[in-house]
Formats: sequence, C-alpha cells, structure tokens
Amino acid sequence: MPIADLQDAAQKIAGFLASLNKLGGMRLKYRITAGDGARDPEGLEARQIYVELGGPDVPMVTQHNGELLRALETIAAQMLRLDQREQDLISFDAGNFKALRAQELRMAAEVAAEKVLKTGMPYAFPPMNSRERRLLHMAFRDISGVETASSGEGPGRFLGVFPEGKTNLPIAAPVTKPRGFGRR
Repeated sequence: MPIADLQDAAQKIAGFLASLNKLGGMRLKYRITAGDGARDPEGLEARQIYVELGGPDVPMVTQHNGELLRALETIAAQMLRLDQREQDLISFDAGNFKALRAQELRMAAEVAAEKVLKTGMPYAFPPMNSRERRLLHMAFRDISGVETASSGEGPGRFLGVFPEGKTNLPIAAPVTKPRGFGRR
C-alpha cells in the first residue's frame, strides 16, 4: 500500500532529522525526495521516499555495516506507521553506502559461486539483514550452476549457496563473534 500523503510524510521525516541534529548533536545534511523522483534506478527497492544524508557525521551513520542508517529507516517507517512489509517504501542512504555495499555483495556472490562450483560443497555467508540477503539472492540469479536458500532465525539468519539441484546438502551455520559492549 503506497504512502497516502508523500509531502506530509517527507515533512515528518525532515522534522525528525532536524530534531536529531539539534537534540542529538548530529551534524547531518539531508535531501528528501518523494514520489517518482525517489524511485530506485536499479529497481532493488520499492521506495517512495528517498533520504540522502551528507555532512560531517556520515561516517558515524555508515559504520558497523550501516546499522545507524538502517535504524533511521526503521524509525522513519514507524513514525509513518508503516507495516513491516511496507518499510522498504522509505530508503535512507549516506555517502553512496548502499550502492557500494550492493556492489560488494555482488562480488562476494561471484567468489562464493566459484568456490561452490569448484568444490561441490555448500557455502554459508555470515548472518545479515533481509535486504542484504535479498541482494545476494538477486545476484545469484545471474550465475548458473548454483542455488541459494536462507536459513536460521532472526539476527542469525544467513544465506547458503549450493550446487544446482543440491539444496538438500547439509550446511553449517557460520560462526559469528558475539556482539556487545565488552572490550574490543
């Protein structure tokens, strides 16, 4: 379901970002595009509102694999009371982070496919968010000889790559480092 009033939604997001800058001490510039101009040229997202962030705090927004960037998207979607299935109607980016990450994932897909084709053994990517898993699934569509399947639950969900027709092969969940506030 599309966002009913795009201009009102854009104003709410602008107010949120202005408050974030003022009250949160952030130094972010932003440009909000709504409607046809917000469409994703690659067709990966169904976005109706696109928020491009700039300014001195962009590195903070994109560090840790863009966690803050995704959090801002989630907050904006909740402010607009979008259903979870509609959250991709709003997209935030900073420093071309998403396009660069999509390119990185495509290259990782090629390397993983090469390993699977060479060894005949499945390959497991580390856990990642649903957007990145989707990008990987799409990258593998153009690679013959392999199939993909997502496995796991919640934040531990990961993508497995299998030789074509052999998705029944066992695949071990990738080992991940625990996250937290301990020493680094």
